[in-house]
Amino acid sequence: MKRSYRAGLSTAAVVEAAIAIVDEQGADALTLAAVAQRTGVAAPSLYKHVGSLGELRTLVGARVLEEMTDRFSRAVMGRSGDDAVAVLMHEYRAYVTAHPARYAAIPADPLHDPRTAGPAQRLLEVFLAVLRGYGLTDSDAIHATRCARAVVHGFASIEASGGFGLPEDLDETYERLVRMTIASLPH
Repeated sequence: MKRSYRAGLSTAAVVEAAIAIVDEQGADALTLAAVAQRTGVAAPSLYKHVGSLGELRTLVGARVLEEMTDRFSRAVMGRSGDDAVAVLMHEYRAYVTAHPARYAAIPADPLHDPRTAGPAQRLLEVFLAVLRGYGLTDSDAIHATRCARAVVHGFASIEASGGFGLPEDLDETYERLVRMTIASLPH
């Protein structure tokens, strides 16, 4: 469905159109021409809102990080310890499997790009807040966050791409991973 943003075209509207394209067709389909067509403007008109396709991709990644942070923050609010870790890991998996192309638009290391560092730091803070309940701070908290991210990212990315072809229940496998991750934390 083509929506026209012509009257109120803004950077936010351009990013929304880009995310819709990514969701529908994958990250490779994201071009300025596709966004221009979707927003009902000529491609050069987009340069008033984004400087390049690379900048647009970065803005999409930042928006996805913000969306994940909001979702995960709401999910863990009022929870602590093992419950908070389990909920965070389940929300992360659910996000990736519901939005695999959108999730893939996040840069691998968003903390080292000034345009995604803020949203990436806020997402990291959600993990660090959950881990404080275990007394983890500084490097120990970063290592635990990396481990949890690797588990969730790996499993959910494989799942989203259809990579688990055996008949055993994926939810059971994931529950085992969640329990393994929780067991690795200091109690």
